[in-house]
Amino acid sequence: MFFTSSRRGARLARRIVVRRLEEWGIPRDGEASQSLALIAGELAANAVNHGHVPGRNFYLRLSVQPPPGGDGSRAPVSARIEVSDTRDERRPVLRDRDDEAEGGRGLLLVDALASKWGVAERGVGKTVWCEYALAPDGCRSQQVAGDSGAGDAR
Repeated sequence: MFFTSSRRGARLARRIVVRRLEEWGIPRDGEASQSLALIAGELAANAVNHGHVPGRNFYLRLSVQPPPGGDGSRAPVSARIEVSDTRDERRPVLRDRDDEAEGGRGLLLVDALASKWGVAERGVGKTVWCEYALAPDGCRSQQVAGDSGAGDAR
């Protein structure tokens, strides 16, 4: 889905992620939904704050594996969020921040919650993606270099 590159668009993206997860059987008040909402909110806020180009929107894609539907016998075991913006010269960098800094911790949160994450190049802009283990088996975050399958994010 496309969202306006504004605070309002970022907030709407986060709310839609929670709603869609609930439709797919992931409870709104559960740890997975809350973590994925935080991740989506941080990636959307980064797209607005650091990837904004006037007149351009950002794109968010949410998917779960296995996909919902079919006979419904298997619950999703992982979720993937991709947020694309139109600025490729401003790439996210994971840094340690001192306690006095007012900002700059969003990607640290994504790194702490996600199973793995990375940045994929596009024709125009970039896609920041992450995967979240819905059924964690000792998963630890791992930043992945290069394009690790950002799907068909636009």
